[in-house]
Amino acid sequence: MLRKVLSTSLLVLLILLSVPEKVYGAGDASSSEVEKTLRQLDKELLNRQKYMAARQAAIDSVRRVREKMPYGSGRWLEATLSIASRFGTFNNDSALAYLNTGLLEAGEKGNKEMLDQFHLHRAVALARTGMVNDALVDRRQVDSTMLHGEDLAEFYSLGRQMFSYISTHYEGMPEKYDYWRNQGILAQKELLTLIPRELPTYRRNLGEYYLMLREYSKASQTLEPLVKNMSVDDPEYAIACHVLAEVANSRGDHNTYLLRLAQSAMSDLRRGNCEVTSLQELGGALFEKGDTRRAHDYLTVAMANAVDSRASARIARTTELLNVVERDHQAQISSYKRFTLIIIVALALVLVLLAVAVFYLRKQLTKVSALKERLQDAGHTKDVYISQFMTLCSTYMDRLRDFSKLVNRKISAGHADELLALTKSGKFIDEQSRSFYEIFDDAFLHIYPDFVSQVNALLKPEEDIAPDSSGSLTPALRILAFMRLGIDDAGRIARALNLSVNTVYAYRNRMRNRAIDRDNFEASVMAIRGL
Repeated sequence: MLRKVLSTSLLVLLILLSVPEKVYGAGDASSSEVEKTLRQLDKELLNRQKYMAARQAAIDSVRRVREKMPYGSGRWLEATLSIASRFGTFNNDSALAYLNTGLLEAGEKGNKEMLDQFHLHRAVALARTGMVNDALVDRRQVDSTMLHGEDLAEFYSLGRQMFSYISTHYEGMPEKYDYWRNQGILAQKELLTLIPRELPTYRRNLGEYYLMLREYSKASQTLEPLVKNMSVDDPEYAIACHVLAEVANSRGDHNTYLLRLAQSAMSDLRRGNCEVTSLQELGGALFEKGDTRRAHDYLTVAMANAVDSRASARIARTTELLNVVERDHQAQISSYKRFTLIIIVALALVLVLLAVAVFYLRKQLTKVSALKERLQDAGHTKDVYISQFMTLCSTYMDRLRDFSKLVNRKISAGHADELLALTKSGKFIDEQSRSFYEIFDDAFLHIYPDFVSQVNALLKPEEDIAPDSSGSLTPALRILAFMRLGIDDAGRIARALNLSVNTVYAYRNRMRNRAIDRDNFEASVMAIRGL
């Protein structure tokens, strides 16, 4: 998934930079209002990090208060649940970590009320990551017949959220999607019977319920008066505006659709929410209208939000929007001149190489993270890995810019033949391969600092191997490193390391022949542990 997201994002960046910016006309009041709101949103995007820092500071404040409470007490459990809830749309991994801790302590203390709360909140967090079965198991741990009042309302509110997340994972399967969507409608219906009607929360949920029933007129009549009396910082504001955007879209009112999405996105940004949809949809809608600069800015932030929040459902949705942008561009490139097309193809090949590198590094991160969960310093290891990942991306982007400058110079000077000869020679690919080797070796040895010595322990005493004089891995060690990361296919290894498949097989056979236990050598390599 990440490989597709990154490759598509980079291609979209090239597309957006090549298309003239859309300028909204000042023809009617509605268009002017949309433009004014989008400008406000542009300013809010510049403060994104500040809002996220404020969200983190608020969480840290609750965390410090919790530290002064008796461990495992009722107040401590409530504070833990509060921290997890604040992390929910901010960083789902952290939310799950606190929910797991709270669940364990509530169980040991026999606090049934808090145990139910942790189960329900964790079900939402698990559904957000795509772990549908685990989410349903958690929810089944709670007996709704034993709940009353606010606890029962919370049961249905969190259930509606969980079913909503589950349904997004089945958008390509109508039967399953409709089933889980209907479960959400039923939960919403039950929730409405438990919320006092005078509360704004009731009207917001009622409007959302009408939307789910596709009763758009009732949804609009319910929420329009509510939104007029709400602040952009109100937690209900973003949801209400998003519902009104869907209503406007259903009746083809595109200006109101853009306006409400922008208002919803502003509210989410100011409250530091990362797991959101408004900015994603707004980026896609603006691209369709030709506002490519804003589309690029919004989709870039939307992707960063999705990754920061660790919500797979939102990452998938952002990917779909980026794919729409890419498909739309395919219709444009057919009109480009021949030399321009050659340049785009050359750049696309470089992007493919980057996508492959990112894919393998992502696989490495996944495996390292699984091991790091058993250790107390998991956060440090993740920081190291992400730093190496960003270094690789930065390096390839620098190479890409340098190559683009070279292409421009050659085309401008009429040296297209030299450019074609350069791409055919393979020199550029070789240089990038060497750069990839250096960064890959450094990243891998950060995570597996004892990898070489552990491999040597599997070999006969006289067959020890060592990195070259620069400290880099040898080709044989590099192949074993890929295998340790779970990449066992010789063809994939060969493509990543710019080797032939026969060469990869030859290295693997040679290493097995040097092993103490030839038959189990590769399995032993796979069992090597990192930090």
